[in-house]
Amino acid sequence: MFALYLKEIRSFLSSLTGYMAIAVFITLIGLFMWVIPTESGGSNVLDNGFASIDPLFYIAPWVYLFLIPAITMRSFSEEKKSGTLELLLTRPLSDLQIVMAKYLASFSLVLFSLLPTLIYYYSVHKLGAPKGNIDTGGMWGSYIGLLFLGAGFASIGVFASSISDNQVIAFILALLLCFFVHLGFDFIANAALFGKFDAIVKSIGINEHYVSMSRGVLDTRDVLYFLSLIAVFNLATRLVLQSRKW
Repeated sequence: MFALYLKEIRSFLSSLTGYMAIAVFITLIGLFMWVIPTESGGSNVLDNGFASIDPLFYIAPWVYLFLIPAITMRSFSEEKKSGTLELLLTRPLSDLQIVMAKYLASFSLVLFSLLPTLIYYYSVHKLGAPKGNIDTGGMWGSYIGLLFLGAGFASIGVFASSISDNQVIAFILALLLCFFVHLGFDFIANAALFGKFDAIVKSIGINEHYVSMSRGVLDTRDVLYFLSLIAVFNLATRLVLQSRKW
């Protein structure tokens, strides 16, 4: 399993696409945080006038909606198109081990893309008046929330890749699924179609739990939600693999 995990990491980092995806993520986050002006000052750190990197946690989920499907689209699609998936399934690995190796590799790449953003925290830490006037505890809580969101998106992306042998279709499907699970249930709840159950419908979506965690408060219910979401989509991916043997 570890060998497959390393193979996935090397495969992604050996292509220019991998570095470009991460570079685009860092560049877009930097532009929205420091350069692009906003009328309300809601996303630009310098416009806000506060020692806070909260704009990062507002913008990153939208960028991840495109970045993570780009990372995961080749997980199984490429194997299926090249015909190497059948060979992989004959290896002494269970279906769940194969899924977890692919998933953990994708999540590791999401983590790698997030690490450079610590530079923004360091910059705001130095720019604060007085220096260091930033809520470090809340910042780490928000980072954990963003990691869970990325982990959830990665599980959805790997599932989408297992369905199709076309990387473009896998990307689009992952994008649509991530968007729906992230905000779709909010739209349904806001339509007030289910009356007193609207709050329950809203809690099924990622956004409700991510917003809670991005405040820097780690609630066990939010953690369990993300772990359950990851488990559901990884098990669904396993079922897709098993269906190829029938």
